[in-house]
Amino acid sequence: MPAVTPGIARSSQSVLDLIGNTPLIRLSSFERELRNVELWAKAEWRNPGGSVKDRPAARMILDGERSGALTSGKIILDATSGNTGIAYAMIGAARGYRVRLCVPSNVTPERKRILRAFGAEIVFTDPMEGSDGAILTARAMYAADPDLYFYPDQYNNPGNWLSHYDTTGPEIFEQTEGRITHFVAGLGTSGTFIGTGRRLRELNPAIRLISVQPKSPLHGLEGLKHMATAIVPGIYDPGLADEDIGVSTEEAYELTRQLAQSGLFVGISSGANLAGALHVARRVSDAVIVVVFCDGGEKYLSERFWDEKG
Repeated sequence: MPAVTPGIARSSQSVLDLIGNTPLIRLSSFERELRNVELWAKAEWRNPGGSVKDRPAARMILDGERSGALTSGKIILDATSGNTGIAYAMIGAARGYRVRLCVPSNVTPERKRILRAFGAEIVFTDPMEGSDGAILTARAMYAADPDLYFYPDQYNNPGNWLSHYDTTGPEIFEQTEGRITHFVAGLGTSGTFIGTGRRLRELNPAIRLISVQPKSPLHGLEGLKHMATAIVPGIYDPGLADEDIGVSTEEAYELTRQLAQSGLFVGISSGANLAGALHVARRVSDAVIVVVFCDGGEKYLSERFWDEKG
């Protein structure tokens, strides 16, 4: 099974046409002490906005256009820790919409600059309240002026998980030629895990679904939620996972550094997801494990953990 097959780049009418069909990449350097286990990463940083969130953002915006809820005079409004906001901003710029985003003020400077480059308006929220504070602010803004905004509400919009049900799940199944035995993804909005997991389970009920979240409420895993202490997304289904794994910030940081040193420059949530995958891989055999790598490392260059030694 090839990891990445070179080919002729497809022509596109719009940036939206570039979303999806991301490759799987073999993580051979992390397989050495495993028992006939293949580790594969879904390279979601290859999307045009640089993350897995391009898929649901495009779906929710297009759904809004089709339903008539999003018209040319409305402002796209939502809460985000960064990646969905970047996707909204990119698509909004391409389709001629204003975009206003509620964002915790402690997100990385790189994310803030990307959002501004696409022309998004940013409403900064209390960093101590994390993504929950951004959610509450967005809800209040929409309630105060519902006619001004199109509020997709990524945490509660079924288009979020359906984007992965329709695309990410089938892609992974086809790319592994149906050989996948375990799927691993982190929980933020939970859309990636829920949508992909539901589709994979339909394609093969024997596939094990493993969710990943921070081990504690106070963590440095941007984009991931500690579900026991956070506002739980309406699209989250706690009964879907066969196993839920808590990952420490330190373990995620260390694996993110190791991935960079193996040639894959990815974000912190990718390190966390790999940690979850390795927890599984070390106790199974004869397995094909696919883990989601959500975004690239360039959005985290200002983080000090890059300079730390493991």
